[in-house]
Amino acid sequence: MSELGDLLDDIVADVDSVFLFSPSASLHESFAEADVPVVVVAPENSVDAEQYVELPLEFQSLRERIRFGVEGGLDSDYLEEGDQVACAAKLFADDIDTVTRVRAGDFDRSGVYDLFVNSRAEPEVIRNVLEVAIELGKKGQKGKRVGALFVVGDAGKVMNKSRPLSYNPFEKSHVHVGDPIVNVMLKEFSRLDGAFVISDSGKIVSAYRYLEPSAEGVDIPKGLGTRHMAAGAITRDTNAVAVVLSESDGLIRAFSGGEIVLELDPEEY
Repeated sequence: MSELGDLLDDIVADVDSVFLFSPSASLHESFAEADVPVVVVAPENSVDAEQYVELPLEFQSLRERIRFGVEGGLDSDYLEEGDQVACAAKLFADDIDTVTRVRAGDFDRSGVYDLFVNSRAEPEVIRNVLEVAIELGKKGQKGKRVGALFVVGDAGKVMNKSRPLSYNPFEKSHVHVGDPIVNVMLKEFSRLDGAFVISDSGKIVSAYRYLEPSAEGVDIPKGLGTRHMAAGAITRDTNAVAVVLSESDGLIRAFSGGEIVLELDPEEY
């Protein structure tokens, strides 16, 4: 078994830091005298780690979990581009059972850290909206691609910068994104024009909204249409984020501060 030991030694040799994903208190304590900085990535800092990155959701994909943690480490100045990082995380068990090595900066920054951490809306709400958009992007409507626009957070200001295109089916309701029945409704209503407006807490405020902020100065890649322009403009002028499912290329893009911060292909999820 010496070969296995050598392999594990190679994985953790000469790393610049160790990232522990949702460690137990005893495991974190065992790193108290470590020769390299230790960063805890977890929903709560229950182990009182000196260096901590808040994980808003336990991403099911280990790759995305590690990407989020490393992006958070870079943004928090716990890491520098090019640093070698040993990541210890849970994959199959309730306790940490997997160790991998990554180099900070070797992957494209997804923007997912900024999207979740620096937004007004609750992280779970953003995740739920992304899941609706991903499923809609995979299945479409009756086998055809559809486009959709979800504006999340700062709903009062968004409503003031938009107007109704039709009767608002959610006007007197108190339903929230993430409820399976509500998600089905969102997919059905997405066939019609206009944006969905969703509050910080996930309440569906409105459908069929025409966004009216000026698009002057909004810079989006060529080939993207009015939904993307509207998403850029509304997130520049409010504290909302926007999730757009493109009818033309089928990709999902998230906007914050007037810029695209995340792009993903629904077929990869």
